[in-house]
Amino acid sequence: MIPAPPSPAVIVVGIGADGWPGLPGSAREALLDAEVIVGGTRQLELLPADCAGERVAWPSPLRPAVAGLLAARAGRRIAVLASGDPMFYGIGRTLTEELGRDALRVLPHPSSVSYACARLGWPVEDTEVVTLVGRPTAQLTAALHHRRRVLVLSAGAATPAEVAALLRDRGFGPSRMRVLEQLGAEGERHVEGVAGTWDEPAGDALNVIAVDCRLAEGALRLSAAPGLPDEAYEHDGQLTKRHVRAATLAALAPAPGELLWDIGGGSGSIAIEWMRTHRSCRAITVERDAVRAGRIARNAEALGVPALRVVGGAAPAALAGLPVPDAVFIGGGLTVPGLLDACWDALPEGGRLVANTVTLESEALLAERRRSSGGELVRLSVAHAVPVGGFTGWRQAMPVTQWSVTKTGEMP
Repeated sequence: MIPAPPSPAVIVVGIGADGWPGLPGSAREALLDAEVIVGGTRQLELLPADCAGERVAWPSPLRPAVAGLLAARAGRRIAVLASGDPMFYGIGRTLTEELGRDALRVLPHPSSVSYACARLGWPVEDTEVVTLVGRPTAQLTAALHHRRRVLVLSAGAATPAEVAALLRDRGFGPSRMRVLEQLGAEGERHVEGVAGTWDEPAGDALNVIAVDCRLAEGALRLSAAPGLPDEAYEHDGQLTKRHVRAATLAALAPAPGELLWDIGGGSGSIAIEWMRTHRSCRAITVERDAVRAGRIARNAEALGVPALRVVGGAAPAALAGLPVPDAVFIGGGLTVPGLLDACWDALPEGGRLVANTVTLESEALLAERRRSSGGELVRLSVAHAVPVGGFTGWRQAMPVTQWSVTKTGEMP
């Protein structure tokens, strides 16, 4: 006989803006039976007096308090309230990481995304979703593409105006915006307009913003692929140029969730475009020049990856204590004693290293490392057509020597 699974320590109940009337029977039963009900103040106020359990509002900051708050009430029947689907940018993730999945029973409610797409007639699978709850508005930039539909999970009543301002600044002023408030509740309200002329007063804090992206005529178009136009960056000449950058990202081969070390960041272009390949990609750029480090941060914000970590200092000393990378790019400083060895030693088995240089001294170093460690050595040469009198000729850029190698052994 198969034993019955143990009872979960916590039942997580998704609840919508419609409150108690919108809950199915199983969710109501869980809340009526609970001895402790934990949730946000707004969510707790949606429950009737019949839910007689002790009501506990989450403190702020929430994450550090979760384990202790629940441990103090161990042995009692605990229910946790969450907005909509607890596993979609909700408390469900935090609880799973803190308690383990077997300690939870999750009863989801339709998410705000499901409600919004139902109102708009947008297929959920074709709609980009960006959350700005606890995150900078700048990260929306990476999701902006002409004719793309984006749903923004709002941080509050001020978010629609902030989104409109960002759209104008990024060349998407013609985009249509619709703010959907209190989705599923009796007080549901929709407001719409165009980002470029948006002047609506702040409304309800519980809102989702739908954006039909439209790029303004003449605005700079940013591709989803590596190799953004050089003019997309603020720089002082220390910039891996567009075509070499695209080839470098191809050699680095980013995959979702991976971490890059970008050594000698310059303008940050390699790290930025690594992060733009997938929203879960992470990067740390190391730059010894303080002015350039500030410039990297500004470029990261302008191009939609404000989470890029900029470490000030000279490598290899500045690498101490950094998390283990999946890939390393060295764009400068190859002849600094110990740098190449430090980067190689930091990589796990299966990690990738790519180094670019334009000098003969560094090229000789890379050729020697290829002999000892393998990998591929290539020379990248780009020429641009330019006016020559009344005709057109080729202007050759400095050739770039690139060494790319995978650390041999089993993948971690």
